[in-house]
Amino acid sequence: MRANFLLSEVITGLRRNLTMTVAMIITTAISLGFFGAAMLVTHEVDSMKKIYFDKLQVSVFLRDDIKPDQRDTLQSQLADSPEVSRVQYLSKEQSYERYKQLFANQKALVDIATAATTPAAFLVQLKQPERYAVIQQQFGGSPGVDVVQSQSQILDPILNLFKQVRLAAIVIAVIQVFAALMLISNTIQVAAFHRRNETSIMRLVGASRWYTQLPFILEAVVAGLVGGLLAVLGLVVGKEFFLDRILGNQIRSGILPAVSYGTILWPTTPLVLGIGVALASIAAYVTLRLYVRL
Repeated sequence: MRANFLLSEVITGLRRNLTMTVAMIITTAISLGFFGAAMLVTHEVDSMKKIYFDKLQVSVFLRDDIKPDQRDTLQSQLADSPEVSRVQYLSKEQSYERYKQLFANQKALVDIATAATTPAAFLVQLKQPERYAVIQQQFGGSPGVDVVQSQSQILDPILNLFKQVRLAAIVIAVIQVFAALMLISNTIQVAAFHRRNETSIMRLVGASRWYTQLPFILEAVVAGLVGGLLAVLGLVVGKEFFLDRILGNQIRSGILPAVSYGTILWPTTPLVLGIGVALASIAAYVTLRLYVRL
């Protein structure tokens, strides 16, 4: 099969149905862009877990009137729990010093606390920090315990927000993929109709069905590839003008992990381009097999 013939056929087909081709490319780019965004959000959630989860602790704050034997029993129960990897006791003075370190940048909060008003506590390191609710259930009502609080309770709303954004991006991507597949199918059908005389002559002189279908499939592949490239460009622009500017302070302070260009380059870009090409070629092939007789 001559490459120059295929190239000319693909160019002719794309130019002949320019409006539908542009619409197909834009729709594909939007769907792949949302898919890529969902991948980046997933990477962000995983990075936050790696950064924070190993450092998260459960604080078991003690009542001022707790008896020494109650405290010792509670410490033994915590140490023996299969959920716990390490237990550290903090006296009221030690707990106050830790409080000042945690809120060093919030002077108003530091000023209202004293060693006398800061409760003693057990700092509990969990084997699986996301299972802090188990410790709350087991020890929240124990004698001498005031409250059980986990740093995960602060992180959970942020992670849940990212998960909701990821889910929304996936839902929008699925809807847009469906729209892109419909456009690809319609574009291929229109292109085949416009060139029905040419393909009929080719079949009469002995051309195989695959030979006559391949230019249409390549047209869809080109559109899918261009759409994928536009989606990747959109991710780069989104990182530059949204993440780095709007969330720049949080990223620089270490609260949120940065999304690097390397993350966009790998593995996001190959997956986005691969899915774009695969969806376009499969949609074109199925359309030609089911709805177009060449």
